[in-house]
Amino acid sequence: MKRLPDLEAWAIFAKIAETGSFARTAADFGLSQATVSKAITRLETRMNTVLFHRTSRRLSLTESGQAALDRATRILEFGEAVESDIAEQSSSLRGMIRLSAPMSFGIARLAPALPAFMAEHPDVVLDVQFNDMQVDIVAERFDLVLRIANLADSSLLARQLCIVQILLVGSPAYFARHGKPKHPRDLAKHKALLYSYSRSGPNWRFKHKRHGELVQPMDALLQCNNAEALMPALLAGQGLALQPAFLVWQQLQTGELETAMDDWSVDTIALHIVTPPGRRRPARVQALIDYLAHHYAKEPWAEVTEIAPDASP
Repeated sequence: MKRLPDLEAWAIFAKIAETGSFARTAADFGLSQATVSKAITRLETRMNTVLFHRTSRRLSLTESGQAALDRATRILEFGEAVESDIAEQSSSLRGMIRLSAPMSFGIARLAPALPAFMAEHPDVVLDVQFNDMQVDIVAERFDLVLRIANLADSSLLARQLCIVQILLVGSPAYFARHGKPKHPRDLAKHKALLYSYSRSGPNWRFKHKRHGELVQPMDALLQCNNAEALMPALLAGQGLALQPAFLVWQQLQTGELETAMDDWSVDTIALHIVTPPGRRRPARVQALIDYLAHHYAKEPWAEVTEIAPDASP
C-alpha cells in the first residue's frame, strides 16, 4: 500500500536548504528546532539515505539531498502559493460565490437585486442556481442558499431576513363573475390554482382572530411546481391562488389582482439565508449576505423583523 508523501517534511527540507540552518528554519516557520530536526530524520529514515552533511560549523547537502532539492522546493513554493491565494480570496472581495434560490423568488426578486452587487464588486463571480427543491448545501458546495420556509433544526446556519405573507388573490374579472369569498366555506364554490410544493397542498388553511382555524379542501383547476407559472391563469381570471406577497405585490398595486378574505390569514413564511456549518466565511460571501439583508429590508412586500445573528435552523 502506498504511503502518503510527507509533504510537510519536504517543505521543511527545502527551507533548511535555503536558509542553511535548522534554527533559522524553525524560526521562519514558527516551529521548534526539535520539530524541524524530527522532520528531516523522518525523511532520511523513509528514504534510507542522508540528506544533509552536518558538522559543528556548517550544513551542506549530500548528493541525495541535492537530487531532491528542486522538487522539494517546488512543493514548498506550491504550498505557499495555494495558501496565499486562498487567504487572499478569503479576505478580499474576489472569487466565486455559489448560491441557490427558489425558482419564483429567484427570478422575480433575486435576479434583479444582483446587478448592483456585481457593479460594486466586479471581481466577484456569481454562480446562481434556481431550484424549488431543497438543495443539499454541503454536498453541492453552495456558499449560501435562500430558503422561504419554516426551517427544521440542522447543523446549518440561518439568518432570517424578513417575513413573507401568503395572500389569497384573484383578478377583478374573476371576482366579478364568481363573487369575492368572505369566509373559507365560500371557497367550496371556487376553483384553485395550486402550487405543488405548498405545505398544505389542496387543503387551504386559514386563521381568524375570533373564529379560530378552518381548513377548506380545494379542487385544483391548475397545479404547477412553480408558483410564477400560475400567474398567467391567475391574471386571466381562471381561478384563485394563495401566492407569496413578493410575487403578486406589483399586480396588487396596479389593480390587476385583488386580495380576498382579508380578515382571515394564512400562516406566514420567512425568507432565510442559509450557509454551511462553521461561522468563518470568505469576505465575498459575507459581503453578499450583508447586501441581500439590506436590500430585502427595503422591499415593500417584506415584513422586516429584528435581524438576529446566525443560528442553527
